[in-house]
Amino acid sequence: MDIQGKTVKIHQAQIANAPLVVLNNYVQSGGEIYQKCLQLGCPDFSLAEISGLNWNDDLSPWAIPSVGGNESPFGGKADDYLALLLGSILPAVTAKLNSQPSSVMLSGYSLAGLFALYAATKCDAFRAVASCSGSMWFPKFREYVAGCNASKLPRVIYFSLGDREARTKNQILQTVEDNTLAIKTNLAENGIKTVFEKNKGNHFQQTSLRTAKGIKWMLENAAE
Repeated sequence: MDIQGKTVKIHQAQIANAPLVVLNNYVQSGGEIYQKCLQLGCPDFSLAEISGLNWNDDLSPWAIPSVGGNESPFGGKADDYLALLLGSILPAVTAKLNSQPSSVMLSGYSLAGLFALYAATKCDAFRAVASCSGSMWFPKFREYVAGCNASKLPRVIYFSLGDREARTKNQILQTVEDNTLAIKTNLAENGIKTVFEKNKGNHFQQTSLRTAKGIKWMLENAAE
């Protein structure tokens, strides 16, 4: 299914009214992630994978320059993309499902993990969030979350990182673990059920498995 240039692929749950997990993804690997979720023993759920994103623009909350290397600048168009997600993509997805989902949850890896938490601060559409190796290095995001009204956020939020992600010469990216832990602690102190899971490796290792682990924790804990 194509919606305004975004490719949406749905993996249907087996049971009626199962939760719906929305996954913004850099490449189409939702089938692999869904299978890994099943292998991990996830509760039944539907997965809506959205790809074809203008990654650095659609998922960044505000504009910032390139953070180094061949990285493109970040356009800060997350609000525009969130409006498309809520106004067009989610209604189209739920219309395709065999039954109405009991809840909708949002997950993502890397910059999509940052977007997942940002989106949760801007709307009440998502019951839980999984930020897998989320780009919490993003300048001023830690301060932004600290200034949000935590009572309006989802009650279940997952965080993870690879144990080598902060080991980089890039001074901006070096902040990712400190910022993730600070955000996690702040949310936990405000009554939100959170976890921080550390995986082996750098940012680019076992991305599908890390995403599946986040989805599993989110599904299990949001059901409680």
